[in-house]
Amino acid sequence: MALRTPIRARSALPPGPRLPMAVQTVLFGAFRNALLPLLRRRYGNVVRLRLYPERSVVLIGDLDLVREIFSGPVETFHAGEGNMVLKPMLGAHSVLLTDEEEHRRARKLLMPAFSGAAMRGYRDMVTELTVAELERWPQDRAFRVHDRMRALTLEVILRVVFGVADGPRLAELRVALEQVIDISALDLFGWHSPALQKFGPWRRNLERQQRVDQLLYAEIAERRAAPDLAERTDVLSRLLSVPGEDQLSDLELRDQLITLLLAGHETTATALAWALHELARDPATAAETARAADEGDEKYLEAVAKEAMRLRPIISEVSRKLTKDVQVGPYTVPAGHMVLPSISLIHADSAHHPSPEVFDPTRFLGSGPPAGSWFPFGGGARRCLGAGFSLLEATIVLRELFARYRVSAPSPRPEQVKTRHITLVPGDGARILVHRR
Repeated sequence: MALRTPIRARSALPPGPRLPMAVQTVLFGAFRNALLPLLRRRYGNVVRLRLYPERSVVLIGDLDLVREIFSGPVETFHAGEGNMVLKPMLGAHSVLLTDEEEHRRARKLLMPAFSGAAMRGYRDMVTELTVAELERWPQDRAFRVHDRMRALTLEVILRVVFGVADGPRLAELRVALEQVIDISALDLFGWHSPALQKFGPWRRNLERQQRVDQLLYAEIAERRAAPDLAERTDVLSRLLSVPGEDQLSDLELRDQLITLLLAGHETTATALAWALHELARDPATAAETARAADEGDEKYLEAVAKEAMRLRPIISEVSRKLTKDVQVGPYTVPAGHMVLPSISLIHADSAHHPSPEVFDPTRFLGSGPPAGSWFPFGGGARRCLGAGFSLLEATIVLRELFARYRVSAPSPRPEQVKTRHITLVPGDGARILVHRR
């Protein structure tokens, strides 16, 4: 297949279901894992859907086309506009929601916090917080490990963003962030509807988000006045110390901070929860993970995290909004439409990942899977800035956990997937048991 800006239209839009937009939106939002294989069998690897609020999107499950999208010009494939569903939460200046020059500016300012030198400096902090968390875990009785991983990764990203994360304001922020992010797919309707925000859960969600903003603005104001600002290395202090024309307004700072806080902990926590869900039901792979922890084999531990992200994608697809008409295989997708490279479909494709239903970390050792067939962090110029940090954090957590505990499952039955805002999480919190080694 080929993907390029067409000289003239070759055919109509791709085929897809004719159900009303509201029905398609609910099915896609709440039952995506069951829906996507059905769409692929019925319509192939390029499917048109009608989803709120974008109305018309094209889902892509063909690896060659996905590679073309990721390598295409950022002026044509706008990732920021593609993520506008998140604008009410993250803000218009978020690095995830901007394009071209504004995005390049934001990315340049944030990159030092995730450089190789910075990540080496995070190792001891992540290890210290992980050990403290693990020592609080209940032994020999089932608990929701997703909850514990969310608490840990939130603490880690708070330290990265703010440095010392103490005091009543940040204590309240911990609770408020969890409330903001703990919403269902149906709650997303309220993000884009001021009318709904006057009622029930949508009003409560708005009030919680407003409280998060108040706490962040208060933290920004206090930090601006800190006498040792130039000596601090946390993200907020770095951003406040930017010289000249690159200085950020309070609104811009708020948008970058909320993006880091939410995106920087939820995905890693969910990946770790899914990894432990699988390892608790796979004694042989769990034993190999314990060996890797004992021997400091970080390549294998990272492979465990990568395989969890492949088998259980945290985000089902990435988005690009077209600024020009683009030919996608035999179809012409007009400017203004969204294209959605499907992580879920390609990660589950046996053409790229043999026996895709099997949890097998060894597929990421050696040469690994085909280039571009694993992309939980997106791809191309818009690959997630924190990808390396997420994998480092997951590797450290797995090392410390399996150095102390064995894991088992309260039931051999796998948990169902639940949609939480835009992420796919264990339906019952990934319940496991841990036993002291």
